[in-house]
Amino acid sequence: MSSGRVRVGVPGELGEGEKERWRALRAASETPRNPFMEPEFTEAVGLVRPQARVAVVYEGLEPAGFLPHERGPLGQGRAIGLGVSDAQGAILRPGLRLDTGELLRACSLSSFAFDNLEAEQRLFVRYAAEEHASYVIDVEKGYETYESVLRAQSPKFLKTTLAKERRLGRQVGELRFVFDEREPAALRTLMEWKSAQYRRTGRRDRFAQEWITRLVGRLAATRAPECSGTLSVLYAGRRPLAAHFGLRSASVLACWFPAYDPEFAKYSPGLVLHLRMAEAAAAEGIGMLDLGRGAAEYKNALKTGELPVYEGAVTRPGVGAALHWLSREPARRAHSYVRGRPQLAALAARTLKGAARLRRT
Repeated sequence: MSSGRVRVGVPGELGEGEKERWRALRAASETPRNPFMEPEFTEAVGLVRPQARVAVVYEGLEPAGFLPHERGPLGQGRAIGLGVSDAQGAILRPGLRLDTGELLRACSLSSFAFDNLEAEQRLFVRYAAEEHASYVIDVEKGYETYESVLRAQSPKFLKTTLAKERRLGRQVGELRFVFDEREPAALRTLMEWKSAQYRRTGRRDRFAQEWITRLVGRLAATRAPECSGTLSVLYAGRRPLAAHFGLRSASVLACWFPAYDPEFAKYSPGLVLHLRMAEAAAAEGIGMLDLGRGAAEYKNALKTGELPVYEGAVTRPGVGAALHWLSREPARRAHSYVRGRPQLAALAARTLKGAARLRRT
């Protein structure tokens, strides 16, 4: 490792100068400025996850790189906020030469796992086991241009969704969209809808995990130029129909937790909400909405492109690395096997829903 010393501490110990350097390094990167990669996200995770750490790599007295991570009891490392963070990796000076193994050793890590690694993360990407698509909406040229793209690639979808939006306004109540809602009750409603959706579809309820609920609460109050919690809500009169909580920078809206009131499912309020989010984001000067990885019909309908993200781990010899393999690799291979077989994947989805129904009876 050609750099100098490495200091490892908790996120709250970062000085303002170090955080400014972090932001400057992100600004110099060629990758989209995803808010999950900003110091504010790492600081928020540090307040709810005691195992959160940041490695600061110095060249002389100048910070040249940062690796936000979480450390397990035997040194098993993972990307900060793994499981909920949609962009991961190190923040490094362009051209900085580091040895991956030496960096892990300096952090007392036996492994470093990731599941949404950015494509330009040369330090770790060669250790990826799988590549996934993160679906994106390009509104760089304005919402009208985006709508014209939809009209060309998904004409039926756009026509149907706009018709449902008009019908929603006529039959339920005058529609009102708020891009950056500050009402705490609206965030609680979103969490309730999302928890119910997880249970309904047989998925693990993320909001049943206290640290995730606390993390979202802290980020909802975060207001920074490159990492700001953003709650968007579609109302009919005073009644919320659909909502989304995500993070935004000056150029990227990272879509995170969307949900809607199932009573109004026939109107597709979630799709209407995403169109209004795209329109509002473009008006704010945001050029891209990142819908995240994971195939979904609504993402296929809304997307204009894809970005690659990576899942995998780098390990050093030792007990912690062996534990990492035992805890993650068999499940990952099983998931990969299912994903590669559409009929099996559809059967798995039906089985999950059936199990969820059984749990409710």
